[in-house]
Amino acid sequence: MTTDTAPVDTSGIEDRPSARVLALSARAEDVLYAHPRTRSLVADLPRADTSPLRIALLGPYSAGKSTLVAALLRLPAADVGALVDAAPKTHEATPYEWDGATLVDLPGTLSGDDEHSETARRGVRGADALMIVTTSELPGEAETGAILEALGPDGFADRSVVVVNKMNAENSDRDVVLGEIRARLGPFADRVPVVPTDARDYVDALNDPSLSAADRSALVTDSGIDALTAELRRVVAPGVEGVRPGAQAFELLRVLADAERRWELDGEELGAARTARKAAEVIAAARELVLSALDREGGVVADRVTTAGDRAAAEVSDKDGTVPDRVVRAVRDELEAARGDFDAKFLSSVRTAFDVLVGEYGTGLPEPGPWVNDVEAPGTTPAASPKEASPLAQAGKKAATKGLKTGAGKAGEWLGKVKDGGHGPGSAAAAVVDKLSKYGVGQKILDAGGKVTDGAGKFKPWGKTKAAGKVAGAAGKAQWALAVMGPLTDLAGVAREQGEWMAVKKQRQKIRDHFAEQASAQREVLTDAGTRYLSAWIALVEQSLGGLTERGARIDTEREAALRAIGELREEAVRLAGQAL
Repeated sequence: MTTDTAPVDTSGIEDRPSARVLALSARAEDVLYAHPRTRSLVADLPRADTSPLRIALLGPYSAGKSTLVAALLRLPAADVGALVDAAPKTHEATPYEWDGATLVDLPGTLSGDDEHSETARRGVRGADALMIVTTSELPGEAETGAILEALGPDGFADRSVVVVNKMNAENSDRDVVLGEIRARLGPFADRVPVVPTDARDYVDALNDPSLSAADRSALVTDSGIDALTAELRRVVAPGVEGVRPGAQAFELLRVLADAERRWELDGEELGAARTARKAAEVIAAARELVLSALDREGGVVADRVTTAGDRAAAEVSDKDGTVPDRVVRAVRDELEAARGDFDAKFLSSVRTAFDVLVGEYGTGLPEPGPWVNDVEAPGTTPAASPKEASPLAQAGKKAATKGLKTGAGKAGEWLGKVKDGGHGPGSAAAAVVDKLSKYGVGQKILDAGGKVTDGAGKFKPWGKTKAAGKVAGAAGKAQWALAVMGPLTDLAGVAREQGEWMAVKKQRQKIRDHFAEQASAQREVLTDAGTRYLSAWIALVEQSLGGLTERGARIDTEREAALRAIGELREEAVRLAGQAL
């Protein structure tokens, strides 16, 4: 079976302005329907609509809107009287088909009838374009405000025509009136066409049989209705797909604004929300008070640890590479005092925060629990003696070992020659012993327990042979320097005997770096421990206040979530409104 109908190309349909607006409207429906406050607004959201474009006539009563409709429709005299009624009696918008579009005659505004005004407002919201009607008497402040609202926030600036009716009335200076109108349009003066008309003259010209053809033509031309017709056709020329998406995007913005207003709290709900907000603010202030003290006092501890490290490094002896006992004790005392001061000031801040909360909500609040500062401070105490296995002593050994690698390597080459030479008198091992025994460091290597020598160059019976055996036995081991010399030697002596005075400076810097690292670590762990302690207590406080704040907090949470979702939709609608213009 064949057909003459070509396939419909649906590509790009989803990229059309109307499709984008309607897709966003569908998302807005989900958001608004989710809560009873905004559920009724779903009915106001834009829907797919291919009906003719709607041009609403907006203006105060007695401005001649109905007469303008009669003129645009070219109604005969018999129908004009039925249509034209300047009294503010009708409560409904009245549609009229015109030139492929629909003219919507709205009830007059500023009539003092709230129902009229509400109907007119609904008519504007459902319109695709506006014919804003005023008169040669010029709009007052309230009418000017309504015009500017329609052109600006309502988004009709590029879809409107301003009609100044009754221009042929006596004492009307056309140029002066039009100048005043444009001045009152402000920023829209160059965007919105202003058309002077006199609809009554046009209707009379069409229906007065006594007029000559020339007079009738003159009245029709001077009435401005033909110029108004041309402007209205220009506005609707892009058709439904070209005009309606912009109108619907702005209507979506208006619905979203209505939704935001629905979330303006009052009465008991407002009171509950305020109570919850105040509690949250008071608790936040108490929390910030403690966190500020925690940060400050943690910094003080870090500074004191760093300063202690600088003192320990400065006191490293050039003579034997150790930190004097008195300095070690002073550093230990300083670190203990720093931690004690931290505990006292941190607890003081917590107590102050508790007093603030009690002052606001009474003594029924849970008091802060005990603060147990069990955070360890490893590696921040320098050693008085190489025998102590503190982290600082270990760091010293590592620094000494590093400084000895070169010298120890050379010694290893020399000692390798005596590996198989025995250790009796005259052996190479014995020569090594003679060499080493002349220095204090060598004595430590050969005889840590005092069983071999009686001092530099002096050996007990069989001492030299024992020392030589010790050297020969260790000579073949690759880690000799690290395993034997490292634990038994002191940095300063090795540095002096090896000629490497820079090792002392490196040791000092190593101590400084170590304490600086510990200072940062201590601040971090103290902050973490203090924050966890604070959070646990604050959680108890919030729980105790739950009966007072739960309802308000729930309302506020729902409100914030809804407004956030509405705000995101509004941002997209603003972009679509701009794209659709």
